[in-house]
Amino acid sequence: MILTVLIGALAFATPRGIAISRLLPAAPALAASMWPVLPTILLGAFCVLIMFGLSFAYTDLGTPYTTAAIAAVTLAAAYASHVRLRREDALLQIRLVADTAQQVLLRPLPSRLGGIEIASLYVAAQAQARIGGDFYEAAETPHGVRLLLGDVRGKGLSAVGAASALISCFREAAHDESDLTSVIRRLEISIGRHSAVHPSADLPERFATALLAEIPRGGGHVTLLNCGHPPPLLVHHGETRVLEPSEPSPPLNLAALVEDDYRTDTVPLTPGDQLLLYTDGVTETRDHAGEFFPLQDWMRQQNPVSPQVLLNRLHQDLLRFSGGSLDDDIAALAVRYPTAGPPEAGSGT
Repeated sequence: MILTVLIGALAFATPRGIAISRLLPAAPALAASMWPVLPTILLGAFCVLIMFGLSFAYTDLGTPYTTAAIAAVTLAAAYASHVRLRREDALLQIRLVADTAQQVLLRPLPSRLGGIEIASLYVAAQAQARIGGDFYEAAETPHGVRLLLGDVRGKGLSAVGAASALISCFREAAHDESDLTSVIRRLEISIGRHSAVHPSADLPERFATALLAEIPRGGGHVTLLNCGHPPPLLVHHGETRVLEPSEPSPPLNLAALVEDDYRTDTVPLTPGDQLLLYTDGVTETRDHAGEFFPLQDWMRQQNPVSPQVLLNRLHQDLLRFSGGSLDDDIAALAVRYPTAGPPEAGSGT
């Protein structure tokens, strides 16, 4: 509207030879990118009225030609506005479905589970996607609090489907199986069946890295099973440790190919300790110079805070480090063993 008034005022104030009025069709064309159909048409009609007003001052302005151009552009702009609104409505529905799917697959975790403080972070690289191949889950079981964090190779619906199969399997196996090795074997079977039922061109290479953790009732230690996943970080007595596996275990859906088995590691976990599990999207975040995000150094600089505050800081610093754009999905779990005492049975939801 401001552009229309400005063009009209200049057309009245400038000599005939400059022909500023020929810019009037640009106003409804620009309006189509922001306005609904009816206001766009009304703006075109207003431009026509301005043109008729100019014709009284300049009889040789070529009013019929400019008026026809305004009418043609207005009709095209109205159609473009209609198409844009339909696409925006469709995108809104897709986002609502994606949000619902995320709530089902990556449901929010309680701030306290089995007496352990816990928080989660998930950021899709594509804002419109909402969900991707990274996944997490946590469960309070008769064997203690069990955590799952993983990353399915690839992107798109294929990766989301495999992640969904693994999460669903974990929610059952975490309660049924007595140890993490049995849980991971259930996950191995699950992704194998999913790959067989949903074949694709990348089927021979479809796999997932995963990290399982178990904090027993009463605490004292955490058991880890790392299947080709980035090693977690543990802040123990004020020092940050990288929990590399003593013996590597293969990613899910590759154990049969390499004829290998899964192995666990146990490390102390005392009151006040904090554990950070993350996917490679965190450590592979780059700045403008191509440098990777220094997660270990970042972790050493953090003062003791709640898991949610820690992940909020991590998210903000990743965005700041990358200049506001993330090239890969990011998932993380932060766990803190509170200093108030050992976990209490039944305190989770």
